This record gives sequence, structure tokens and C-alpha cells, in this order.
Amino acid sequence: MKKILCFLLILPGLILTARSDEGMWLPILLKSIEGDMQKNGFKLTAEDIYSVNKSSMKDAVVLFGGGCTGELISNEGLMLTNHHCGFGQIQSHSTVEKDYLTEGFWAMNKKEELQNPGLSVTFIIRMEDVTQKVLSGIKDKLTETERADMIKANIAKVSGELSKESYQSVAIRPFYNGNEFYAFVTETYKDVRLVGAPPQSIGNFGGDTDNWVWPRHNADFCIFRIYSGPDGKPAEYSENNIPYKPKYFFPVSMKGVDEDDFTMVYGFPGRTQEYISSYAVDFTMNYEDPTRIKIRDARLGLMLEDMRKNDTIRIQYASKYAGVANGWKKWKGEVKGLKKTNALEKKKIYESDFKKRVGMKGKKEGEILTKLGEIYQKYTPLKAEEVYFSEVYNGIEHLALANKTAALLTIPDEALLKAEALKLIPGAEGFFKNYTASVDHKIMAALLKIYAEDLGENRLPPYLLTLKKQYNNNWQEFADAYFKTSVFTDFGRFKAAMENPNLKTLSADPAILLANGMSLWYNSEILPPVGRMITSIDSLNRLYMTAQRTYMTEKKFYPDANSTLRVTYGRVEGFSPDDGITYSAFTTLDGLFEKNMAQPENPDYTYNKKLHTLYIKKDYGKYAAKDGKIHTCFIASNHTSGGNSGSPVLNDKGELIGINFDRCWEGTMSDINYDVSLCRNISADIRFVLFVVDKVAGAGYLLNEMKLIK
Repeated sequence: MKKILCFLLILPGLILTARSDEGMWLPILLKSIEGDMQKNGFKLTAEDIYSVNKSSMKDAVVLFGGGCTGELISNEGLMLTNHHCGFGQIQSHSTVEKDYLTEGFWAMNKKEELQNPGLSVTFIIRMEDVTQKVLSGIKDKLTETERADMIKANIAKVSGELSKESYQSVAIRPFYNGNEFYAFVTETYKDVRLVGAPPQSIGNFGGDTDNWVWPRHNADFCIFRIYSGPDGKPAEYSENNIPYKPKYFFPVSMKGVDEDDFTMVYGFPGRTQEYISSYAVDFTMNYEDPTRIKIRDARLGLMLEDMRKNDTIRIQYASKYAGVANGWKKWKGEVKGLKKTNALEKKKIYESDFKKRVGMKGKKEGEILTKLGEIYQKYTPLKAEEVYFSEVYNGIEHLALANKTAALLTIPDEALLKAEALKLIPGAEGFFKNYTASVDHKIMAALLKIYAEDLGENRLPPYLLTLKKQYNNNWQEFADAYFKTSVFTDFGRFKAAMENPNLKTLSADPAILLANGMSLWYNSEILPPVGRMITSIDSLNRLYMTAQRTYMTEKKFYPDANSTLRVTYGRVEGFSPDDGITYSAFTTLDGLFEKNMAQPENPDYTYNKKLHTLYIKKDYGKYAAKDGKIHTCFIASNHTSGGNSGSPVLNDKGELIGINFDRCWEGTMSDINYDVSLCRNISADIRFVLFVVDKVAGAGYLLNEMKLIK
């Protein structure tokens, strides 16, 4: 079933294996791998996936918000994405009285659908290779700054020359470390309304306990509807808008999937680094990820402590907690996977072979790696300090508001000062709506303590060193005094301060002092040298990418993910993450309730009562699999990343069989090192999704819009 290419490299005894599962392919370039896709079971063509001459699958895939994927499933603009992708919108409509997070939300007709200001979806209309135009005039003798400026000017020129409608936009993105450039003509729709979301006990069953791990049993989905203006074009929200009429929408398969079936994921993966050097892998695995994990450990523990005690805080911090926890657990799995697959040593072997090949040709590209190693010796300690700064500074919530308000200190005119201060009040009101000072208070004390202890006196910002001595390293005492007086920890105090701004008082506020004391040091001592080193690393990585494609000729080089539309394909299959442990490719509703029975005290395993009633009665309707059970989720070997959340998972005929929502913990290192033995994407079975919509929510009318394939 699976085409496996084995090739013997010049290095004696070294064999590398490539499988079709690896790769995030630009749809415009699918002709080059169409044959391999078909050998693996795909029954359609590259033209069915991406076409500018006719409607194709690309017309049913959208960039949802800023970083997820969604898919069209009806001729009336009905769209699926993940529950965790729509979490912020669900939260924004929730109150203690109308707790849509806990209870779920379902519009029973179009008039009940909820507006979401600021939410948009973007369609790709077409892609175009503009490499020659963007790199026109670029010479090797240019400095990196000169090169960047010329490319920026060329991009602006090319963007203006590309044919498009007035309501369309153009984005030009770099690929292969800046060696190639592609243009994307897009349409963005800003009237996107919430249609339905399951209760958290279904959409997020397993919560943080199960995040990034397998087996899973949650229906991680929610439903929106895209609206256009009466003319079918993008438009701001209006009661006169009409449901969007898509060029294409996905038919929904009711057959389900079996072990070894072909699967394809179509979406917007965020960022991968498959071609970086061993020095970069070493930094990620041994410095960056462990630091972020440690600081977020403390932050999450303190958040959760108060969220479990107070429903208001639970709702305020639900989305924030999920965001912080998502990265924290991903990095833990990434470190584990990199170590388990010996990724660092593999990189070193690959680099050794690369150098030998280059040397045999009498070329000097092998020196690129030597230069990268020299830079990383200086870069690693400085970048590690930047990681500490970013995690601590961004972990203290109110500092962002203080930093924004600090701009007032440069306004000497009293009338202008007051006018600008008043402008900050509405935004601050939104901030304080989802803010509890007591939570931020505890987090600040904990994070500053970690920062001060781990970096030591020689590497701390001078202002923090002064505070450390003043309070005898007692950061709790500092936080206690700080939160009693700062206007940035209480909306009433902040509003009063903005209504009658006083520069002397503001400049002495402890939040302004802390924000400036940390950020000014960072901007002067860390950012400039790190920026210079990153410029050098990027330049060398660009040369290294070209050299790899030149000398490692048997390797298929797909471009790293950069939030542009990609296709990846693989097959449904289980895996063995550790000795003595083997996971099957499917889960069922049985497992959901078994988790609750095993850990009834775990709030992440609280089940939905309506779902339980249906389970007891075995009232599954047409949504049961061949074994008579409800299949909840399945895993496959598709190469996915962040941003693929919400992506359609399709069968060999291009029919929707699931919604991608996660990766297995052991395989999260696929952003750096894809390994088919461990890397699995996790998807909600589309029949489970429809079962919830129809039998649990009672919103079966929505299925009438869909094209169900029996």
C-alpha cells in the first residue's frame, strides 16, 4: 500500500527512508507528486484539489481567524472548524447566566446565529510563482539589509501589478528560506456568525489531561456560517447580508474509514523548521523548550487553582489558560520526541554526509555549517535570555496595558494628553472584563522569582536587580505592595487616572516602572545583538537550503510551513510510542465513559448527560460504524502542524471524513523532525460530529444543508 523509497547515500552504511506521509505541499505544485498520491490510493487528480480554471477543493478551505483552518460543508456558507479554534468567540458570548462554554450553544434558525466582531475567514483565489520578479536585481554582493530592502520594494511592485478585483488582496510569501516567492490572491469575509458549539464536556472532553495525547474521545468542532453582501462579495456585518454561496463545498462521507485507508489534510499549517542545522535543534531541545515549559508550569498551576474555585474566573481565564497550556504541553512532547528519535544525532550524520558530498565536488558550501556553529555559540546564551524575558514579561497580564499607556509620558500638552488618555479607557474596559487582579498578583510574584533565581545578578535587567536587593529577594512582598497602588491592576483606578492624567503620578506607577525597567533593557541589551545574529543565521540558512537542494538530490524538498495553504497525505494507522504500548487507530464512545469511570474526580472527564443517555440506550441512529459503535476519533500519518487545527480530513474521493484537531504528543516534534513511526495527526470522526449535532443538540436541520454520501 505504501510506497517506500530507500536510497543509499555516499556515506557507507547509511540508509535514509522517505515515505509519502512526510511533506506539506503547495497545492499549485501538486502535479509533481500526483502520481505518488494516486499510488497511495487517491482516486482524483491534482486539478481536483487546486484549480484556477474551475471550482476545486481549495474553494472550500479557509483561513479561520488568525491561525486555524475551516471548511465549507453546505451551499449556504456553513463552515466547520475546531471547538478550540472558536473558543474565544464562544467565550465572548458566555456569561455565568448564559454559560455557552459549559452548556453549548445552538442556533435553531439563521436569526439566532451570533455575530462575532473582528472574526474573519480568508479564501485563496489563486497562487502564482513570482520568484523571478521578486528576486530581480538581487546580487550576491548585497548586504542583508540591502537585499531585504530591494526584495521589499520588488514585492510592493509585484503586488501592485498582479491582476485582482478591488475587494481582493495580495500577499507574497517567501519559501525555501527566501529562495522562492509565491503570490496569493485572497478574499476575506468579515461577517462570520456562530451557529453551534457543543458543550465543553463534548467539544473539549479530556481538557488539558488529554491535550496532545492519544487516545482521544472529544468532538472538537463548532459551526459557523459565512455571510456575504447581497451581491455575493465580502462585506462588513449587516442585517441585509446573505449566506455565502461557495464555489465548492465538501460532501460528507457516512462510510467512515478503515485501517490503512488513504487520508488527506488540506489546511494552513503554521510553522515548521525541517531543514535547520543541528545547532538549532540543540538549542530548541536543550534550552528554549525547557525554559518555556518551566515558566509556564508555574503560570498554569496558579491559574488553574483559582479557576477551579470561582466560576467567574473560570470563564475569564478559560481561553487564556488553553492558549498557555497548548504551547506548554506541545513543547514537552516535542522534547520527548526529539530525544526518542535521536533527532540531534540524525542531523549531525546528515550534515556530515552533506559536507562530504560538497567536498567531493570541490565546493565550499560545507563551510556554511561551520559558520552557523560559530554564530550559535554566541547566539544560544543571548537567545536563552530573550526566552526568559518573553515568557515572564508576557506572563504578567497587565504589563501590556502599562506599556501601551507609557506612550502618554511623551505628551507635554495637557489637552492632547487628556484626549489620548481618554482613548485608552474603552480598550482597558475590555481587558479588565477578562482580568482578575488576584490571579495576576500571584503569577507576577512567581515568575519574577524564577527570573531572578535562574538568570543570576549579572544577567538580570538592572531594575529587577535593584528590586531584588530592595526586597531582599522576597518577590511576594514586592507584589503585595505593587498591587495595592498600581492603577493598572484595577479598572476603577485606571479609569480615574485616565480621566485626569498626571504625568508625574503615571511615571511613578510601579507598573510603568516595571514595564519600562524590563522592556528598555531588553530593547537595548538583548534585541539588537540577537537581531543581528538572526540576520546572519537567516542568511546562512538560505545558502544552506540552496546547497541541500543542490547536493542532496535524492531528497524531496517540500517548503516549510508558513501559514499558507498546504496538502499533506498519509494513511490511517496506529503506532507504538513506547516499549510494550501499542495504540489502535480508532476510539469509540465506550472509551469516553471508561475514562470517567477510571477518574471520576477529574473535571476534564466530566461527561455530558444527554450523551450518556443516548449511549446507555445505544440510540446511535445512522451514525454508528460497521461494528455498531460510535467512533469518536481516529489517527493517521498526515504531516500536520499548528494551524492545521480545523482542517478537513478527506478520503480518497475527496469526501469529508473528519476534522483535524491535534497531534499525538510523542510526534509533536514533526515541526522539526518528521518520523513516520511516531507522528500522527488526530481527527474527530465526522459521524461523531453529526451525531452530536443531530442527536445531542437536536439541530439536525443543519444536516439538510449538507451533501451526505452513504
